[in-house]
Amino acid sequence: MFFVGVHPRSLVHLLDSPWKDYEMRKGFTRKPKPDEPATPGKNYITPSGLERLKDEHRFLLTRERPAVTEVVAWAASNGDRSENADYQYGKRRLRQIDGRIRFLTKRIEAAEVVDPEAPRTGQAATRAFFGATVRCANAAGVSRVVSIVGTDEIDLNRNHISWVSPLGRALMKSAAGDSVVLQLPGVTEYLTVLEVCYERISVEPFREPPGSEASAKRLPRRRQPAQFPASKEDQWQRRSKHTELES
Repeated sequence: MFFVGVHPRSLVHLLDSPWKDYEMRKGFTRKPKPDEPATPGKNYITPSGLERLKDEHRFLLTRERPAVTEVVAWAASNGDRSENADYQYGKRRLRQIDGRIRFLTKRIEAAEVVDPEAPRTGQAATRAFFGATVRCANAAGVSRVVSIVGTDEIDLNRNHISWVSPLGRALMKSAAGDSVVLQLPGVTEYLTVLEVCYERISVEPFREPPGSEASAKRLPRRRQPAQFPASKEDQWQRRSKHTELES
């Protein structure tokens, strides 16, 4: 049998609950719904975030899908497809990849690029809008720094939050010195905005998943004919030939 793929656990964070495609982006393993809808409206995104989407789209279209298609073709040639695990798994992977490609195509087409480093004047430079990096503190004085990015760029390890998340909405249009209210299920938190600035937001680039078919760089080999022990006559002929060469 030939199996390739990983099944990572889904990561869900309270502040960024609108993001529902995290798991598929990491391992291409979540089964997409038919023509999965993207976030309605414009897809605000940073330049590096858009580049990452394009890189993933290119990888799936030009490398991963052809590699999986080749495996499916090989598996189909091995006999009964109804009991062929390689074939069934490969076909399911193709459906997942096609769903992800459709999703990425829609996100790229709807992209509205906002560069955080672009020159700003007036309130656009002092208040928090898309692309802003905000430092805020809660009532206990504990501060945190977050960057407001698109729904395709959420990265909790880098403190990148979605502009449509509860915290992103609470901070929107705020300026240094403002107090904002963060409403969460069963929790109300009061935050003080300490600083708002616009700087480069480093988005993690797309990397080829280790469990992808393209990264394996190999295909299952066809079964080789069984090798039977040489007959006594063949063994005698080989010994005779070897003796002649030595003499």
